[in-house]
Amino acid sequence: MRTYLESLASHLILGDLLAELARRHGDWDLIAHWKQGEFHHDLVVRLPVRSTAARPAVLVIATNCNGGVKEVLAFDDVPDRYALWHHRCPEEPEFEGELIPILASSKTSHWFDPCALLAEDARSELKPEFRKRQKGGGWEPRY
Repeated sequence: MRTYLESLASHLILGDLLAELARRHGDWDLIAHWKQGEFHHDLVVRLPVRSTAARPAVLVIATNCNGGVKEVLAFDDVPDRYALWHHRCPEEPEFEGELIPILASSKTSHWFDPCALLAEDARSELKPEFRKRQKGGGWEPRY
Protein backbone atom coordinates (compact mmCIF):
# COMPACT_ATOMS: atom_id res chain seq x y z
CA MET A 1 0.00 0.00 0.00
CA ARG A 2 1.36 3.39 -0.98
CA THR A 3 1.85 6.10 1.59
CA TYR A 4 0.22 9.51 1.28
CA LEU A 5 3.42 11.07 -0.06
CA GLU A 6 4.14 8.22 -2.46
CA SER A 7 0.64 8.65 -3.82
CA LEU A 8 1.19 12.38 -4.31
CA ALA A 9 4.66 11.93 -5.82
CA SER A 10 3.27 9.41 -8.31
CA HIS A 11 1.84 12.47 -10.08
CA LEU A 12 5.12 13.15 -11.84
CA ILE A 13 4.03 16.51 -13.25
CA LEU A 14 3.59 19.51 -10.93
CA GLY A 15 0.21 20.52 -12.38
CA ASP A 16 -1.18 17.02 -11.83
CA LEU A 17 0.12 16.93 -8.26
CA LEU A 18 -1.40 20.33 -7.43
CA ALA A 19 -4.72 19.22 -8.96
CA GLU A 20 -4.60 16.13 -6.75
CA LEU A 21 -4.00 18.32 -3.68
CA ALA A 22 -7.06 20.39 -4.62
CA ARG A 23 -9.10 17.23 -5.13
CA ARG A 24 -8.06 15.75 -1.78
CA HIS A 25 -8.06 18.90 0.34
CA GLY A 26 -10.25 21.36 -1.52
CA ASP A 27 -7.68 24.09 -1.03
CA TRP A 28 -4.01 24.75 -0.40
CA ASP A 29 -1.80 27.83 -0.10
CA LEU A 30 1.42 28.50 -1.97
CA ILE A 31 3.80 29.81 0.70
CA ALA A 32 7.02 30.11 -1.30
CA HIS A 33 8.72 29.32 -4.59
CA TRP A 34 12.46 28.93 -4.17
CA LYS A 35 14.74 28.53 -7.19
CA GLN A 36 18.25 27.18 -6.77
CA GLY A 37 20.02 27.58 -10.03
CA GLU A 38 18.23 27.28 -13.32
CA PHE A 39 17.04 23.72 -12.92
CA HIS A 40 15.68 23.24 -9.40
CA HIS A 41 12.50 24.63 -7.87
CA ASP A 42 11.05 24.09 -4.40
CA LEU A 43 7.37 24.91 -4.00
CA VAL A 44 6.28 25.23 -0.38
CA VAL A 45 2.59 24.45 0.04
CA ARG A 46 0.49 24.69 3.21
CA LEU A 47 -2.42 22.27 3.46
CA PRO A 48 -5.68 23.18 5.21
CA VAL A 49 -5.50 20.29 7.67
CA ARG A 50 -3.97 19.70 11.05
CA SER A 51 -0.59 18.03 10.78
CA THR A 52 -0.35 14.30 11.42
CA ALA A 53 2.00 11.67 10.11
CA ALA A 54 -0.54 10.81 7.42
CA ARG A 55 -1.56 14.41 6.66
CA PRO A 56 1.27 16.91 7.05
CA ALA A 57 0.72 20.65 7.35
CA VAL A 58 3.40 21.67 4.84
CA LEU A 59 4.77 20.05 1.70
CA VAL A 60 7.93 20.98 -0.16
CA ILE A 61 7.57 19.85 -3.75
CA ALA A 62 10.93 19.75 -5.54
CA THR A 63 10.73 19.97 -9.33
CA ASN A 64 13.01 20.26 -12.29
CA CYS A 65 12.82 23.21 -14.68
CA ASN A 66 10.07 21.48 -16.69
CA GLY A 67 7.75 20.92 -13.72
CA GLY A 68 8.73 17.29 -13.31
CA VAL A 69 8.29 16.30 -9.67
CA LYS A 70 11.57 15.05 -8.18
CA GLU A 71 10.68 14.76 -4.52
CA VAL A 72 7.94 15.56 -2.03
CA LEU A 73 8.85 16.32 1.59
CA ALA A 74 6.41 16.66 4.50
CA PHE A 75 6.85 19.00 7.47
CA ASP A 76 4.88 20.30 10.44
CA ASP A 77 5.83 23.86 9.46
CA VAL A 78 7.68 25.78 6.76
CA PRO A 79 11.37 24.80 6.78
CA ASP A 80 14.15 27.32 6.40
CA ARG A 81 15.26 27.38 2.76
CA TYR A 82 18.98 27.23 3.44
CA ALA A 83 18.63 24.66 6.23
CA LEU A 84 16.87 22.44 3.68
CA TRP A 85 19.75 22.91 1.25
CA HIS A 86 22.27 22.30 4.07
CA HIS A 87 20.47 18.99 4.67
CA ARG A 88 20.68 18.16 0.96
CA CYS A 89 24.28 19.32 0.47
CA PRO A 90 26.04 19.44 3.86
CA GLU A 91 29.47 19.99 2.24
CA GLU A 92 28.40 23.39 0.80
CA PRO A 93 29.63 25.99 3.35
CA GLU A 94 27.21 28.72 2.24
CA PHE A 95 24.22 26.63 3.32
CA GLU A 96 23.63 26.41 7.04
CA GLY A 97 20.96 25.91 9.61
CA GLU A 98 19.15 23.19 11.47
CA LEU A 99 16.36 21.61 9.44
CA ILE A 100 13.11 20.97 11.26
CA PRO A 101 12.15 17.28 11.26
CA ILE A 102 11.13 15.77 7.95
CA LEU A 103 7.97 13.78 8.65
CA ALA A 104 8.17 11.81 5.42
CA SER A 105 9.64 12.02 1.93
CA SER A 106 9.17 10.39 -1.44
CA LYS A 107 11.58 10.58 -4.38
CA THR A 108 10.48 9.98 -7.95
CA SER A 109 12.14 8.74 -11.12
CA HIS A 110 12.98 12.41 -11.88
CA TRP A 111 15.19 12.66 -8.78
CA PHE A 112 18.94 13.17 -9.05
CA ASP A 113 21.52 14.53 -6.63
CA PRO A 114 20.68 18.25 -6.36
CA CYS A 115 24.24 19.06 -5.27
CA ALA A 116 25.34 18.49 -8.89
CA LEU A 117 23.51 21.70 -9.79
CA LEU A 118 25.73 23.75 -7.49
CA ALA A 119 29.18 23.08 -8.95
CA GLU A 120 31.19 25.87 -10.58
CA ASP A 121 31.02 23.92 -13.84
CA ALA A 122 27.28 23.18 -13.55
CA ARG A 123 25.51 23.41 -16.87
CA SER A 124 23.72 26.59 -17.71
CA GLU A 125 21.57 27.92 -20.51
CA LEU A 126 22.89 31.42 -19.75
CA LYS A 127 26.10 32.72 -21.29
CA PRO A 128 28.72 33.50 -18.62
CA GLU A 129 28.40 37.25 -19.12
CA PHE A 130 24.64 37.06 -18.44
CA ARG A 131 24.67 34.98 -15.25
CA LYS A 132 25.82 35.17 -11.67
CA ARG A 133 26.33 32.54 -9.01
CA GLN A 134 23.60 32.14 -6.40
CA LYS A 135 24.28 31.71 -2.70
CA GLY A 136 25.41 28.12 -2.34
CA GLY A 137 25.76 27.55 -6.07
CA GLY A 138 23.80 27.39 -9.25
CA TRP A 139 23.25 30.16 -11.76
CA GLU A 140 20.73 32.95 -12.01
CA PRO A 141 20.35 35.73 -14.57
CA ARG A 142 22.43 38.85 -14.06
CA TYR A 143 20.08 41.83 -14.30
